[in-house]
Amino acid sequence: MSLTLADVEKIANLARLELTEAEKKQYQEQLSAILDYAERLNELDLSDIPPTSHAIAQQNIMRSDVAEPSLPMEELLHNAPQQKENQFVVQAVLDDSSS
Repeated sequence: MSLTLADVEKIANLARLELTEAEKKQYQEQLSAILDYAERLNELDLSDIPPTSHAIAQQNIMRSDVAEPSLPMEELLHNAPQQKENQFVVQAVLDDSSS
């Protein structure tokens, strides 16, 4: 598949590229070569290959969700700079002071 200069200009316009005449000619040759190479894939016999969504088989590896004992609350909050009602107290990051 060979691209015309008009095709290259349209692609350059879509990509918001300003190309010189020499660059247009260079890209015409390079893009045509890439498309010719990709066209060779149509020659492959893929009738025995099932369609896939990934090149490598994917599977989730999940551990069982088992409830286990946690640390005591005193130990969890031991290094908290501020705490209130068994919770960390943090500085507010969203404030309505701008209104």
